[in-house]
Amino acid sequence: MKSIVLITSGQPSLNPRLVKEVDTLIEAGYNVTVIYQYWNDWGTEIDKILLPPKKWKAIRVGGSPDDEKFSYWMSRMIYKAGQALSKVSGSSQRFAEINIGRCTSLLTAEAIKHKADLYIAHNLAALPVAVKASKKYSAKCAFDAEDFHRNEVSNDVNDKDVILKSHIEQKYIPQVNYITASSPGIAAAYKSLFAGIHPMVLLNAFPIDHTILSPLPNDDKQLSLFWFSQTIGPKRGLEDVVQALALLNNPEIELHLLGDLPPAAQTYLTEIGVEAINLHIHQPISPDQINQLASQFDIGLALETGFCVNNDLALSNKIFTYMQAGLAIIASDTSAQKELLNAYPETGVLYEIGNVQMLAKTIDHYYRNRTDLHKAKTAAYEAASNDLNWETESVKFLNLVADTLKV
Repeated sequence: MKSIVLITSGQPSLNPRLVKEVDTLIEAGYNVTVIYQYWNDWGTEIDKILLPPKKWKAIRVGGSPDDEKFSYWMSRMIYKAGQALSKVSGSSQRFAEINIGRCTSLLTAEAIKHKADLYIAHNLAALPVAVKASKKYSAKCAFDAEDFHRNEVSNDVNDKDVILKSHIEQKYIPQVNYITASSPGIAAAYKSLFAGIHPMVLLNAFPIDHTILSPLPNDDKQLSLFWFSQTIGPKRGLEDVVQALALLNNPEIELHLLGDLPPAAQTYLTEIGVEAINLHIHQPISPDQINQLASQFDIGLALETGFCVNNDLALSNKIFTYMQAGLAIIASDTSAQKELLNAYPETGVLYEIGNVQMLAKTIDHYYRNRTDLHKAKTAAYEAASNDLNWETESVKFLNLVADTLKV
């Protein structure tokens, strides 16, 4: 039985893409271990529900504020020291492996304890880990690029985050055996940077949920909009929809937000004027429960702002969740979302980023035209059932893994 180790600088509950891959590998007969680190409290609580039934081993390193506190605070001190040294030396590259993640050294120390045939890095801070572990055992290694990492914060080539992440990518990506990417745009971006690298696109789609049936017409007065993310906050397009709903001034149109709401986010929502709309906040839930919650609503909002190259190229898991749940799509016209909705035009409508009037008009159209709403919901549901699902993507993934291990 072949062994595979997956490494993430986040947590399983915060990385549904990793969980899908691991579950698929287990079902295919591989022996799988996941090595991860603490990221936040609510993710830890969901991990306690998510992990026990799984057939794969999950190992956390680096402690947390509530458990293994010494390890947690030591790792934070080392991480902060690396940042300070970089500032003093004027070079973020010199201490790159320390600066790229709080637990990169601990993830590496744990990974090299586990002899495997393949090491797969999820998230950029895990990339050096996978490469180093694979070298120890003359094994294969891979990188799953869910984002175009060097430009996920800024497009400025002189930005410290861009310099740091570019250095990690340039040093380690040429050493991997394959790359997978979450959108065609991200795959193309990495291909243009690295000669001989041909990333495979694995969409952020989910397994078909057979408990969700084809959507029924909504003949009620209410129209419900749904948006979710790990955290509710700025740079996610919420300003657009709040302003659009304020323009419409229709209390029968509801906005439902799912995600962690720290105090700063509560202040942010107040600042953008949510008191003027019909708003409902939902606390974070396990990733495998989101489809059922989403299916209660009418329209899924994919409001990416395109504030950086990555945000323009990415196809987030939310848009595929909406489709699987049978929601009509309203999406901002980033490059990636434009390409997807042009391929599946009956599933929803694109609006110009920042064009609040256009967004309000689109929402109002679905409120007044329930036949068009039902057509879009049905088309989205069918697209997810027929094409845009993990059953389709997992075949590509398993073939890629098998071919890599044969070489």
